[in-house]
Amino acid sequence: MPKSKNRKPRAKHKTPAATASSGHTILDLGCGLRKRSGAIGIDVNPRSQADVVHDLNRFPYPFPRNRFDEIYCDNVIEHLDDVVKVMEELHRIAKPSAIVTIIVPFFPNRYANTDPTHKHFFGLHSFDYFVEGTSNADFLYSNARYELVSVEFEKGLMHAYWFDRIITSFANARKELYENRLSNIFPMRNLTFELRVKK
Repeated sequence: MPKSKNRKPRAKHKTPAATASSGHTILDLGCGLRKRSGAIGIDVNPRSQADVVHDLNRFPYPFPRNRFDEIYCDNVIEHLDDVVKVMEELHRIAKPSAIVTIIVPFFPNRYANTDPTHKHFFGLHSFDYFVEGTSNADFLYSNARYELVSVEFEKGLMHAYWFDRIITSFANARKELYENRLSNIFPMRNLTFELRVKK
């Protein structure tokens, strides 16, 4: 959670454990206690596994332009104040053609609305505002541009019950129909977006 507005903490750095020997660099944004293997973690909580302690609502982030080949945002963007500014900052620190993976709560699910620290909810087209060629990109909220590689419901989740597996399979096969007609009856928990940075 963000620190008080009255305080202006500077970023604190540990020695990053994590860049691949090939020079391939990965950022885990809001890493918490489950930092991805091989990644540099950034988080506001000094008790997390972060290599860099920084309030993600404060810009710029303490990294240079064109720093990362991959960025992971696993259930963090919904907690931040300004999605547009976050997407612009990720664009700045990502290398050209870097992959940004964003996991966010799907809007109809009860858990999306249960957490009092959630500030935003997401649907299939929430990131179209940054993707060239979509009708939402015409709103020009930002000059940061991405290419949509994929969007998937419940990616990587293993459901114990056959009915949940069938609904998830249907939702991913017929995304528009599911979101428009069935999502309030059988709500998925999350969406995973993979975006490629365009520079």
